[in-house]
Amino acid sequence: MHLARASAALLLSSLLVACSATLPGANDSHDLSALQAVVKSFKASILAKDKPAFMSLFFSDKPELITWQAVVDDPSLQWIQRSRPQALKARYRPENNFVAFIDGVVASKGTEEETFSNVQIDTDGEVASISFDYVYLSDGRATNHGREKWLLVRTEQGWKITSVIFTIRLPEARSGA
Repeated sequence: MHLARASAALLLSSLLVACSATLPGANDSHDLSALQAVVKSFKASILAKDKPAFMSLFFSDKPELITWQAVVDDPSLQWIQRSRPQALKARYRPENNFVAFIDGVVASKGTEEETFSNVQIDTDGEVASISFDYVYLSDGRATNHGREKWLLVRTEQGWKITSVIFTIRLPEARSGA
């Protein structure tokens, strides 16, 4: 009985290795470098308030074609609802999109920055996902943080972001302010 299980486990692991070996470009170093460059360009374009560079990272310049969706964690939602009882955990707001985001960054008189840690990249060479922990800083002060996830496609012009989803955790919600 134990031999049959061991043989089945060996067969299954062999199949998994064989299947993963058939994915051309799966997480190859060239794709990983190119995807890491997208992350660096995203960060740099915010810091430099460079709208053209930021916009070039997306699959389309039309906000309705790019998912840009936030979800507020429960403590932050409760804190927000103290002043806005109608606030929802996740709400689709067409005016909240990547173009409005970079326009707000560019219009800001202060320094804007998004930091990234725990970056994880997965790709088969044609599609990719990037996820990371982020902290958004305005004039050096953390305004929110959470987890962010992107979906990307590789085009003739390189890797382009098609979707951004992120959690919003407010520091005020933790401090009770």
